[in-house]
Amino acid sequence: MWLYEKKLQYPVRVSKCDPRMAKLLLEQYGGADGELAAALRYLNQRYSIPDKVIGLLTDIGTEEFAHLEMIATMVYKLTKDATIEQIKAAGLSEIYAQHDRALFYTNAGGVPFTAAYIQAKGDPLADLYEDIAAEEKARATYQWLIDLTDDVDLQDSLKFLREREIVHSLRFREAVEIIKADWNTKKVY
Repeated sequence: MWLYEKKLQYPVRVSKCDPRMAKLLLEQYGGADGELAAALRYLNQRYSIPDKVIGLLTDIGTEEFAHLEMIATMVYKLTKDATIEQIKAAGLSEIYAQHDRALFYTNAGGVPFTAAYIQAKGDPLADLYEDIAAEEKARATYQWLIDLTDDVDLQDSLKFLREREIVHSLRFREAVEIIKADWNTKKVY
């Protein structure tokens, strides 16, 4: 069960209309290493993970939905005042032709989201190492997105998201150590 607070986890501000940047942000909206894939991955994996770390996967998976909401807000704000010419110039014509300005789960290249992005092996260590890798890939993508914009307001929100990915990676690393410690004391799952 979730309790929804009607505010973003962190404020999202943009200083200008920028459909090109909105297109790039779609990578974190519907891409393989984006927020939707992470949220679904963690909330799915929690059913085959030891009790000691179920809460961690639930907490981080839920937070990833908050990040998804932030990305959606960024894309919306970056495109809401865009002209058709700006949409075309940004390479968003195909998405516009199918969805107008509605958000649709695709990556930056326009490839639709697929469940194939969601990894779950059922082995706690394999899944946690996958989760660490996913967080590190998301961190790297956020850094590259920061590098691709000169909008300091947008950079601020992206930096917040980048830092949360680092925290998640560290938390998953701690969970690996918990699992390994249990295995070393013969508490095999």
